[in-house]
Amino acid sequence: MSDRLLVLVRHGQSEWNLKNLFTGWKDPDLTEAGVAEAREAGRKLKAHGLVFDLAFTSVLTRAQHTLDLMLEQLGQTKIPVHKHLALNERDYGDLSGLNKDDARKKWGEDQVLIWRRSYDVPPPGGESLKDTLARTLPYYVQEILPCVLRGERTLVAAHGNSLRALIMVLEKLSPEGILKRELATGVPIIYRLNADATVASKVDLAA
Repeated sequence: MSDRLLVLVRHGQSEWNLKNLFTGWKDPDLTEAGVAEAREAGRKLKAHGLVFDLAFTSVLTRAQHTLDLMLEQLGQTKIPVHKHLALNERDYGDLSGLNKDDARKKWGEDQVLIWRRSYDVPPPGGESLKDTLARTLPYYVQEILPCVLRGERTLVAAHGNSLRALIMVLEKLSPEGILKRELATGVPIIYRLNADATVASKVDLAA
């Protein structure tokens, strides 16, 4: 039986995570802590004996840097890497670059909470989680999933909200369920899939 392996990893802590800023499609790099998280993720995957055939990531630096650091730790820097904006973080529009506390002062805590935690209400000029799913899921179904089902062991380094889209499908979560799902930075989630693309097993490598 082929090993239908899919590993999802949210990027390590970014400079703007540290500063409590809405990041979205802005492009800060990892902090020193984020670099350490990415390397630790690679070490954990290596300790589990995982070998990958290819990887996917977004067009944003923090996800690509995380992937590069993991592959270095794995000794697998030569595998093909596919980069696509479909895996980018949710676009926070007018909130991008703002401190979350400042945004609450400007628009009110209740309104900011709606933008952050509702399924289908976008911030001004940005995307809702539903919008993010609408661009991420087709890419998963058309590009990533076929590789996994062919037995190509696949690593995906992306962002909290683009990965939520994949997890929503993999774990059959409702819109309400996925909103409650928190993804820690730099923590691999290992899925093995059945031939029908359902999940056979899941291992979360949180420390």
